[in-house]
Amino acid sequence: MAKTDFKSVDQYIASQPKGVQAVLKRVRGTIRKAIPRAEEVISYQMPAYKLSGGGAVLFFAGWKEHFSLYPATDGLVEAFGDDLAPYKISKGTIRFPLSSPPSAAKDVPAKLIERIAKFRAKVAAARAKAKTAAKKR
Repeated sequence: MAKTDFKSVDQYIASQPKGVQAVLKRVRGTIRKAIPRAEEVISYQMPAYKLSGGGAVLFFAGWKEHFSLYPATDGLVEAFGDDLAPYKISKGTIRFPLSSPPSAAKDVPAKLIERIAKFRAKVAAARAKAKTAAKKR
């Protein structure tokens, strides 16, 4: 992908090949449904979701043969171990393969992504709460 400066998630998705766009739209919709209070932003030139005071919850990106979710923390990988077994996980990344041609319905494990987003939101909220409590001391 050429170096760009995305201003919106719509712009990011539009830059992807047509088949991948449908997949990423489904991923986006799944995350937005799971964490509706999250702000949608571009961070590190990828779509990201942030909670007020809690920082980034989840990122996603489209690639030639897969799409990815970030960060795949040790706690997340441990919590979803069996569910993540079919996917490649490395360096904080979960890689979901794309079929050829990509198919949004077939390529997106929506229920798993929804559970991951909710898990990450819960972790971010707890981190923000602990940070607030520490400041009050």
